Formats: sequence, structure tokens, C-alpha cells
Amino acid sequence: MKMMNKKTRSINTQMHIRLIKLLPVVSMMIGASVRAADKTLIDYFQPMPITDSLSKDVWGTAEVGPRDPKNGLEDTTMKQWCYWDGQIIKAPDGKFHMFASRWDQAKGHNEWWNSKAVHAVSDKVTGPYIDKGLCWPDDQGGKGHCVTALVLPDGRYAVVISETRPGTVFVSKSLDGPWEQLGTIKLEGLDASNISIMVRPDGDYMIVPRSGLVFISKAADGILGPYKSMGPSAFPGDIPVLEDPAIFYSGGLYHIIVNSCGPRKAYHLTSKDGKSNWVNRGLAYDPTTDFARYTDGTVNHWHKLERPGVLIENGHVTAITLAALDTPKEEQPGNNGHGSKIIVIPFDGAALDRDLQNAAKENPAPGSPAQLKWQDGSGRCRTTNEKIR
Repeated sequence: MKMMNKKTRSINTQMHIRLIKLLPVVSMMIGASVRAADKTLIDYFQPMPITDSLSKDVWGTAEVGPRDPKNGLEDTTMKQWCYWDGQIIKAPDGKFHMFASRWDQAKGHNEWWNSKAVHAVSDKVTGPYIDKGLCWPDDQGGKGHCVTALVLPDGRYAVVISETRPGTVFVSKSLDGPWEQLGTIKLEGLDASNISIMVRPDGDYMIVPRSGLVFISKAADGILGPYKSMGPSAFPGDIPVLEDPAIFYSGGLYHIIVNSCGPRKAYHLTSKDGKSNWVNRGLAYDPTTDFARYTDGTVNHWHKLERPGVLIENGHVTAITLAALDTPKEEQPGNNGHGSKIIVIPFDGAALDRDLQNAAKENPAPGSPAQLKWQDGSGRCRTTNEKIR
């Protein structure tokens, strides 16, 4: 009996030791699950690599902080151009091509109305991007704003502009051009402003403009349409002044990043079919937070971030572009050392997609009681699954 008790105690001790060793692993797994459930899109931004060194002497307010002037696209002297928009396409040779707009900084931010569409190239996704000049210099002097770009199903490339001109599409067989005007987009009830466009997995074309309405053109009708409205706006009705949507598909969901220009915050929306039942997933980015950071821990606080664009590689977002201003727009009359540029921030889209897929398994579907909206102290509606920030 004594031998049996001794043997039993030995087995119990070994099991106890094994449990103790497993506890940290289990704890980490539980902790990771909780943290993933609490995340919103802003949590998936990754540190920006530093090309050479951070500078305190480059243009911008002190609040922005030391920064890498070789990140993204900018006029480092702020003597010639203000840059805006920013959509990256990776070429087959591995180079990164950015399509953006620029205007004469001497005339101030309001000169955006006369902005021109430009093409820039970099060996690295984060830059530096070298401005290669106007995309279509012989078409209205290169005029173009709200510039975005995409790869067409037939292998051609398209650059789409809006706001200062009717929604217009230019196409080319090469990212280096030349660009030929294909025509203007035909939509029923379209406000041709802030157009974001994509090719859906089913081959149809999808547009979301400033209104938040979703428009679809059948694959057979092509990128010019006609497009038909899918119903009410995808945007939440309780967030003010939403604009600059960026639409994309990843992880089995359609996504919209949309900027609220008054509060200077952006939000992340998703839908299973890209046409209806859009869910507000919470904060996408906020320049007052520490999300725009470098690998050495230095943080930049731009006054305002607008015009998001996404780069998708292997089905996931790997980088996000943002038009960055160091001061309010009304404080940029020109020639005062303030302006705008395009920044590029690495992004862990694979983790975002994985976490959203896991959340879909664990959480009720949109429209169920657990997703009903309630209001926090700020008066802003939230779902019960949304993290408060």
C-alpha cells in the first residue's frame, strides 16, 4: 500500500508539473484571443522602417515630430508641390508605382481644385517615391484629383479621377503609360466625387463615392458601366461628414475605410456581399493616437490624415497610404513652410483577416440582438461588439 501511495504521489506530481508548464501557454492563448476580439483596424498598422534617418529640420510643425522625409511621396523642400491621394500598384518587376495628385504649394491648399494627376515610382513599398511627372499632360493639362488606380481583368491598368472632373477613366497597358482616356463613368444618381473603385471577385465592378451609396456594373458592361445603385448608403448615419472611402476585398469580406473629416478620425466597415448589411467595426485611424510610428519607437502626429488607399498582396492588405497635413487646411495659404504629402504605413492585413474570420465564428451575425446598437456617453451609436475608443 505504501508503495502504491508513493507511486500515485509520483504520478500526481508529474501531472502537476506538466499543468504548471502548460498554464503560461494557455494563458497566452486566452490573452491573445481577448486582445484580438478587442482590436479595431488601427491596431494592425505596423512600424514604418527608417530609410536613412529621422529629421527634425524638414518642413512641418513641431507636433508632427522627427520624421522620415523618404517615406512616401513629398516635396522635401516644400517649395514646389503639395501631394495628395496616393494609390500603389506593385508591378511584375517588383517596383511600386504610386498614382497621386499634386498642386502648386505657393497657391495654398485651396489650389487642390487645379491639381494634376501624377505617377511616382519606388523600389520599396514605403518609398522614397520619385515623381515621374503628369500622367496625361495633353488632356486638360493633366488635370485630375481623387486619383486612384487598379488592375483590370484583361491585364491593363486604369487610373480613375473624380471631384474636379466627372468620374473619368484612363487606361494603359503599362504602369509607365501612355494613358488614354477611356471615357466617363455612367451611374444612376451618382455624385462623381471621392470615387473609390474595385473589381469584385465575381468580375463585376464596384464603386462607392462620397455619398456611401454602393454602385455595381456587371463585368460584361465594363468599368464605365452603367452602374446601378444597390440601395441605401453603407455609411453609419450617426458619424458626421464622412468622405474619402477606400473599398477593398480581403478575408472573405468587403471593406470600407471612411474618413470623418470634422472629428479627424476614420472608421472601418465590412459587409459579406459588399451591397448591404454593413457593420461598423470601429476606429480605423486617428492622428491624435500613436499609430503612425517608426521601428525605433518614434511617433508622428500629423494634424490631419485623409484619402486612404490600400495595397493588397496575396489577398491581404500590406500597406496603407494616407494624405498627411501638418496644419489645418485654412492655415496653408502657400509659401509658409506647411503643406501635405503622402505617407505609407505597413499593415498586417493577414492578421486582420484572420481575426475577423475568428470573430465571425464566435460572435452573432449582424442584425442579431448582440449586434443591436446602443449609445455611449458621447452620443455615438456603437454595437455591443465594438471596442470603445
